[in-house]
Amino acid sequence: MAARDFYLNLGFTLIVDGDQYTRLQAPDGGATLSVSKVDNLPQGPCPKLYLELASAEALDQTVARLKSTGVTFSSGPTDQNWLWREAWLRDPAGNQICLYFAGENRLNPPWRVK
Repeated sequence: MAARDFYLNLGFTLIVDGDQYTRLQAPDGGATLSVSKVDNLPQGPCPKLYLELASAEALDQTVARLKSTGVTFSSGPTDQNWLWREAWLRDPAGNQICLYFAGENRLNPPWRVK
């Protein structure tokens, strides 16, 4: 399954591997990602998956490593005006993925509601 191999290359660990369903664990923490095989991809807007890295340096290193394996990025790593550093790519099904580092600004941006 192309999706399984793609997410393994991103650093996920395989938990379940079947013909129709794959579950993977994120590189850090306990988050999991499930991927199901479908006959037809949905039409219209697709979900965007945001994967946070531990530091801006880890983001830059991950992007460099993935590029060296042939992964194509549509942008980044780029510092955004909302104080995140982001790099965008697509998985084999065309879903958009944002690899990012936000640090303290993820939970406590300067404009946080009080």
